Amino acid sequence: MADNAESKAASAEMAEEPAIGMVNGAGNGTAGALASATGIRVILADSQAIYRVGLRKVFALEDDIRVVAQAETLSNLYAALQRYPTDVVVLEGQLISGTVDAIPELVRRAPDAKLIVQVVESDEMNTVELYRRGVRGVVPRSITPDLLVKCVRKIAEGETWIDNQSISWVIDAYRSQATSLTNPRVQPKLSKKEIAIIGCITRGMRNKEIAYQIGTTEQVIKNYLRKVYDKLGVSDRLELALYCLHHQLLSKYVDETGGDPSQIVPRAATPLGAKL
Repeated sequence: MADNAESKAASAEMAEEPAIGMVNGAGNGTAGALASATGIRVILADSQAIYRVGLRKVFALEDDIRVVAQAETLSNLYAALQRYPTDVVVLEGQLISGTVDAIPELVRRAPDAKLIVQVVESDEMNTVELYRRGVRGVVPRSITPDLLVKCVRKIAEGETWIDNQSISWVIDAYRSQATSLTNPRVQPKLSKKEIAIIGCITRGMRNKEIAYQIGTTEQVIKNYLRKVYDKLGVSDRLELALYCLHHQLLSKYVDETGGDPSQIVPRAATPLGAKL
């Protein structure tokens, strides 16, 4: 009788797995959500089961990181994001290969989840496009466990993980657009508050910190940032920082308005160097 009971229980567990691949032992519903609140909630999305098992063992050693779900296909990942509140997704690059709108769709479905893409080989075009579409980190599949753990923690804190080679590629991509972007006839007009927010972004401040300094709410800051992104033709904080660096946007504002450089001009290398 005991064997039959155990068999039925095992069958019940297996019945829940196919929708999102393999789910860890955190449990479902309220209990799982409450438990995950104590650490960084991670989804592993990889077509290779042995790789998912290895990553899960790596994160199991960390008290502050919890794997809440695993997915072996893109559709399984969509389902997992809908079912489990997630802080970071560790995503195999091959899983989205050939799917042009995969990253924007993931960002749309789970705007609070930060994406790390693991690639076999880095190439300029793919790397630039991934960052442009909203990925927070591009890392090799050969990355060491310690470095991957550090990457997950930094990105969960809201930072961007980017190496020196990728920085060069992204800057070069902006330089290729320099002619049109530096044309005085198409230079965007920014308000003083927008300039102040940009200055805070380039100093590495988060939305909550910016809201406190300016004296408004975090949602208002998000609304301002969306307007700034649209005006400058950028899609995220990294692109905004690179735009300011390339066009010396804040320095020009100080020269033209006599603003306080200590409040507007970013500290050297903070937006990029702090996130390597």
